[in-house]
Amino acid sequence: MNETRVYTVSEVTQNIRFILEDTFSDVWVEGEVSNFKMYSSGHMYFSLKDDKSLMNCVLFKGNSRNLAFTIEDGMAVLCFGKVSVYDKRGQYQLYVNAVEPRGRGALQLAFEQLKDKLRKEGLFEESAKKTLPFLPIKVGVVTSANGAAIRDILKVARRRNVNTDIMIYPVRVQGEEAKYEIVSAIENFNEFNERVIDENKK
Repeated sequence: MNETRVYTVSEVTQNIRFILEDTFSDVWVEGEVSNFKMYSSGHMYFSLKDDKSLMNCVLFKGNSRNLAFTIEDGMAVLCFGKVSVYDKRGQYQLYVNAVEPRGRGALQLAFEQLKDKLRKEGLFEESAKKTLPFLPIKVGVVTSANGAAIRDILKVARRRNVNTDIMIYPVRVQGEEAKYEIVSAIENFNEFNERVIDENKK
């Protein structure tokens, strides 16, 4: 008589996880975002759905920081990742590594979202705009010290007004650390400008 094979819940779940990960290790899944939640940890949880089914998704902090746009409910997206099982609940879900908006480029969407955010803050109102001087005395430039951009800037500036003082703040313009260096440079220029204004008032 053949002995009946009895599995534990954990064994069944583990075997299902192996099968799913082996079959769907690198997949693109298209759907509409629903039940989107972002926690203080930086992890994002949401569902992808179509007219017949729904799939739970998780986008961990390490990958979510690379998003160029904000995920919102109702947005059509393409998600890349692997399908696996969350053992404690016995639920399968998509572990997302990357997200792209469906139909619009990520950079265009990020630009539109930022523009809408600034408009709601009133930053496009005429009262919020400052008048630029006709001939600036000093101009701060944040860019790579070795790139072609700075040579073009200096060439045009000298041609239009030889008396303008150009201050160059060299930064990296490519790579993960570039954005931090650029932000820091702008903040330093702003602090410098405030000090100059304060000194002129004395």
